[in-house]
Amino acid sequence: MSFRVPGKILEEYTVRNNRLGLVDFSGTHRPIFLDLVPGAGVGDYVRVHVGFATERVGADEAKREYEQLGKSGGISTVDVDLEVEERLPETTRRQKEH
Repeated sequence: MSFRVPGKILEEYTVRNNRLGLVDFSGTHRPIFLDLVPGAGVGDYVRVHVGFATERVGADEAKREYEQLGKSGGISTVDVDLEVEERLPETTRRQKEH
């Protein structure tokens, strides 16, 4: 069984030749590898499985999936004990201009 959760890329950066993004999962932020989805960038929604973005999804589709996860109670499985800022090495981050 595969459990892929949609999230929005907030920041993008490189660590040891790997493209990572800080991804928002309904208020919870996690570092996610973006190398498998080269076209995804800041502001895009991606489906994530075990720390890797697997595909881009539209905002409407991500919203529908969050609603379904909320109804089933599955969204709580996203919450894990990980302090993002404490675990990331020194990086150069790129943020979308507002």
